[in-house]
Amino acid sequence: KAKPSKRKGVCGKRVKLCREIAREVCGLSPYERRILDMIKTGGSAADKRVYKFAKKRLGSHKRALVKREDIKAINAAQRAKAAGL
Repeated sequence: KAKPSKRKGVCGKRVKLCREIAREVCGLSPYERRILDMIKTGGSAADKRVYKFAKKRLGSHKRALVKREDIKAINAAQRAKAAGL
């Protein structure tokens, strides 16, 4: 079993489930919708613009990168769902 200090920051099952349900019910926040729109319409420099926007809103490099990847995953899921119909 891992030491508690090694486990710090790891998302537990219960918290993960609660966050999934909250995301499903509430949807995206306005700035996340704007990021999604940038990803959809953006060309070659979309990644950099999305990163800069997210960093300004969230305050740190690491959070901005994580948020960008989250929204990209949401976009991919939406595209997969649309392709399946």
